[in-house]
Order: sequence, then C-alpha cells, then structure tokens
Amino acid sequence: MNGGRMKNSEFDNEKIESVKETISKPNRKQLICKYLAVILVYTLVFLGLQRLFVPKFMSEVFDGALIGEYYSSLRNHSVIFIGDCEVYQNFSPPELFREHGITSHIRGAPSQTLWQSYWILRDTLRFAETPPEVVVLSVLAMRRGEPTSEPYNRLNIDGMRFSPDKFGAINSSMLEEESLISYAFPLFRYKDRWRELSNDDFRYFFVARQVGFNGYLMRSETVPVTRVPTPRRLDEYYFPDITWEYLERIRKLCYKNGIELVLTKAPTAFPHWHDGWDELIRDYADEHSLQFFSLGRMNENGELPEPIDLQFHTPNAGLHMNVFGAEILSRWLGKELRSNQAFDHLELPDHRNTAEIAKKWEQLIYEYDNHRTTQLAEFEQYGEIRTITR
Repeated sequence: MNGGRMKNSEFDNEKIESVKETISKPNRKQLICKYLAVILVYTLVFLGLQRLFVPKFMSEVFDGALIGEYYSSLRNHSVIFIGDCEVYQNFSPPELFREHGITSHIRGAPSQTLWQSYWILRDTLRFAETPPEVVVLSVLAMRRGEPTSEPYNRLNIDGMRFSPDKFGAINSSMLEEESLISYAFPLFRYKDRWRELSNDDFRYFFVARQVGFNGYLMRSETVPVTRVPTPRRLDEYYFPDITWEYLERIRKLCYKNGIELVLTKAPTAFPHWHDGWDELIRDYADEHSLQFFSLGRMNENGELPEPIDLQFHTPNAGLHMNVFGAEILSRWLGKELRSNQAFDHLELPDHRNTAEIAKKWEQLIYEYDNHRTTQLAEFEQYGEIRTITR
C-alpha cells in the first residue's frame, strides 16, 4: 500500500512539474505568429512608403508611366513596338486597329537604349498571353553606346514587373555610382522625396490614370519646323559595338520565337539621321533578310501614300509626330504588313470581326477620339495642351 502511494505521489509530482514547465515555456506557435505579424506589418509599411514615394507621372514626365501600362492591356497583340519616342509618339495602335483590325502595343520610354529594348522585349514575351507575329524596333538608339542618365534609366526600368528580365535590364543599365537594391526597391532611391510629396502622390496611391493608348502618348497640337540646321559631318559612320551586340540579340530572340523583326527610323527632323548610319542599318537588314523602313527617306522619295509634312504633322518643331502624323504612319504600316510580299507568310488576323476583342478596342478608340478632340480644343483656346492623362 505504501509503495502504491509513493508511486502515485511521484507521478503527481512529475505531472505538476510538467505543467509548470509548460506554463513557464513560451508557446512556440504564438511566438512564430507574433514574429510573422511583425514582419508582415514592416513589409506592408515598406511597400506602402515605396508606393507613396515613387513618382506617379500624372502631372509631368508622363512618358514614365508607359512601360508599366502594358500589364493592364489585353497582352495578346499581333504587333509590338519597341524603342524610344520614335515609337511611342509616332505610331498609333488605335488607328492601326481602326483601319486594319491589327492589335498592337507600344513598349517605349524616353531614350530607351538597345539593351533596354532587348530586356523589355523579353519581358513582353514573358508576360504575353500570346506571342506577337511582328516586332517593330526603332533603330535611332543605335547611336548610343552609354546610358543617357540615371533618370532615363529609371523611366525605362521602374515600370517593369519583377522578373529575371527586369534584373537583366538593371544590370545592363546601371551607372557605376548606382546600386542594384535601389532599382529593385525604388524607395531607397526616392527616400528623400518626402519634401516633394504632392496631392498626386496620395490621389494616385492605389490606382493611377492611364497615360497612353496602348503605349501611344498623344500630342494633338501643331508646332511646325521653322529651321533645320545643317548637320555636322562625321569623320566616320559607325555604331558602338554594344548596340550591334544587342541588335543581334533582339534579332535572334525574334527568330527563336518565330517573330518577324521590322526595323524603322521615323521621318523626323531632329536628331539628324546621317546617310552613313542609314546604309549601315540597310546592310544589316539585307544580310539578315529583314525589312528596314527609313521613313524619312521614303517620305522624301514620295514612297509614302500619305506624305508627312513637318509644317503640320509635328507637335514640337520636328522632334516627333503629332497625332495626325502618327495616324498616317500607322495606316501606312498596317497596309504594308498586309500587302508587302515580304510579309506574305504572316497571317495577321483582322480582329474587327472578333466580337470580344473588337468591343474592347472600340471602347479604346472612343476614348482616343474624345481625347484628341479635348486636346485640339485646349490648343485652340490656350495655345497649349493641358490634358495628357486619360
């Protein structure tokens, strides 16, 4: 009997000690949940500050919003334009659809370099619902072998989604004094911007207005060319090795994906495009059986059905096309893609007969036409365009 009591007593003591240990020991699950909650709060605060401090491009430098707008489009385009202002201000996707039923999107930003064009094209193919049949690449950037500046780098890169292609663009573009982390997390770049915060930063915190029409930045005013200075002759005409390297990468990427690559040079007065550069691109195009449309020379030679007139078709004295010039080039391109024997292998569908797609494009064209009317009225009344965002 005594032995039984002793055993029970020992058991009770062990049970009491176990309970004490349980009470005194922190609950692991609770600790884990607490740490996770703290991490989540800090992450949300960090992302919120980053969203607040990163420029919204709703009141100035509107071009900076264009790259990111691709992800909210249909992403099943037959034609993708890649490049700098020579595409996003010189071609009109709504007009290309209205006249030819060809779906398209422009992935352009200011001073886009050839290496940025390459990574942005890869990014476009990564997120596309269906790959394009045609890529139209501006060759103006062949002149630049160095990044223009950090701000221009960011106008091209900040709008890209996280992916290996974004990091490829960062590594290819960074200046020596820049850091990878400031591109991956723009808050580190814009941390001192709290002094410059405006109503736009709060107004567009969650959702920003659309700027482009499938990447096209509309300008409806007319500011004619008044003087074209004689360009300085160069001792030799060449492009930096790095631009040839990335042009070749773009060509191979298109070939690998069964995409027709088309090279273009816009019919603008500035910056000057030398005949020697034109010949270099033409030789490359001939070597690789590509189409190169030097639109300025085609316009001078009367090869465009609707001629470009830099007294009427430019908003800034010859730097870009205004909406009327962009529409001329878009109508011409659509016809070229349909009728040129070089593109006989292409089967670009006419989506004006595809009910679901046509409905969305008709809405885009409706907004586009209203936007143009608004801009023209503003230019007539104020002598300037005041409405850029949609």
